[in-house]
Amino acid sequence: MGNTIPDYPRDISFEQVWAAIHADRAAAEARHKETEGLLKQYAREMRESSARLDKQLGSLGNRFGEIIEYMVMPSTLDKFQELGYKFTKAYPHALIKDENNIDIAEADITLENGDKVMIVEVKSKPTTDDVNEHVERMEIFRAYADKRNDKRKYLGAIAGMVMDDMVKQFAFKKGFYVVEPSEETFNILEPKGDYTPKEW
Repeated sequence: MGNTIPDYPRDISFEQVWAAIHADRAAAEARHKETEGLLKQYAREMRESSARLDKQLGSLGNRFGEIIEYMVMPSTLDKFQELGYKFTKAYPHALIKDENNIDIAEADITLENGDKVMIVEVKSKPTTDDVNEHVERMEIFRAYADKRNDKRKYLGAIAGMVMDDMVKQFAFKKGFYVVEPSEETFNILEPKGDYTPKEW
C-alpha cells in the first residue's frame, strides 16, 4: 500500500495564504466592532429604559402617598380626640416659604386648634431617614411659628401603610405619634415607656 499525498490546493502562493489570513483577521475585527457597537447600543437603551421606569415608579409613589394622605386625614381628628386632643381643623399640604418665596417645608397633614398643631408626615413605608427628616421639618415649623408670634405647641406624627417595628420605635424615641393601619381604619399610637410625645 503506497503513501498518499494529501489533496491540498495546488498552485497557491505564500502571498495568497498570507492575504487570506489577513482577510480573515479583518473580517473578525469588523465582527468584533459590530458586536461592540450593538452591546453599547443595548446598554444605552437599558439605561434609558431604567430611567423611564424610575420616573414612572416615582410618579406612582407620589400618587400612592397622596392616596394614603386622603385615607388617613378623615380619621385623624376622631382618633386624636380619643387621645385627648380636640383638633378643630385638618387640611393637607401646608407649605412654608422663606422671605424669597422659596419652599422650605411642607406638612402632608396639619391638624390644629387654638392651643396645639399636629404635623403628620405620610409615607407608604417610612424609614429612619424619614423620621429624622420629620424632626428637621418640625424645627422649621417651630421657627416659622415663632416669627409669626404663634405660641401654640407643635407636635408630630409619622403615618405609614407599612411600619417596621424598628422604625416605629425610632419614631417613638424622637417623640412622634405613629399612625398605622388597623383593619378598615387607622390607629394612632403614642410614645410610651421611656418615651413621651415631644412638643416643639
